[in-house]
Parts: sequence; structure tokens; C-alpha cells
Amino acid sequence: MITFKRVDHFHVCVSPERLEEAREFYAGVLGLKQIYRPDDLFSSAGYWFDIGDAQLHIGVEPALSRTIRHTAMEVADIKAARTHLEANGVEIVEEPVIPERERFAFIDPFGNRMELLQIL
Repeated sequence: MITFKRVDHFHVCVSPERLEEAREFYAGVLGLKQIYRPDDLFSSAGYWFDIGDAQLHIGVEPALSRTIRHTAMEVADIKAARTHLEANGVEIVEEPVIPERERFAFIDPFGNRMELLQIL
């Protein structure tokens, strides 16, 4: 048996030519704080961000098609999060209702699906 403690980080990918745009989206629109990434240890470019008690890592690879793969993040105010994303033109995807959770997904400008949820 494996005993898990917490999520340390999750990784999303963008095409190489859109990496700076991704940094601007995650720092500017989502308001994440960029943190140190030991670039000399990696063979490709990327950025790391602080996201609560975990990290978001952005890396590069050729463009991908849309998928149902996603990462889910709990937020304090789901309605405020949705309003903010809609005001910034971010595509919202409705999710099936799960008891005691309010949630939706969004598609970042690079095709990554992200779910936001609030435990009720």
C-alpha cells in the first residue's frame, strides 16, 4: 500500500512558441506567483508557479489535441473564480453535478483542461 501525503505539483504543457504567453496567462490572469525553477537541470524550457500548498509546472511539447485529462484545484470562492475567468475571456466547461461540490472546468489558452471546485 502507498500512503499519500499531498499533491506536490502538477505539470501542463504548451507548444514551445507559446511558452511566454503561458507564463503571462498563469501569472497575469490567474494571479499565480512565479517561483524558482532550476533551469540548468532541465533540457527544455519551462516555468514553475506557487499554487497554495502545491506547485504548477509548465513545460513545452508539440501542440496537443483537447482531452478530458485535467487537474482539479479547490478554491475558496467558486463564483468569484468563474466571474474572473469569464471576464478574461477564458472558455468555461460545465461539469456534471457532484453532491456537496460546486465545480466547473476551464480550458487554458493552450488546450489544458483545469477543474476548479469548492467543497460545500
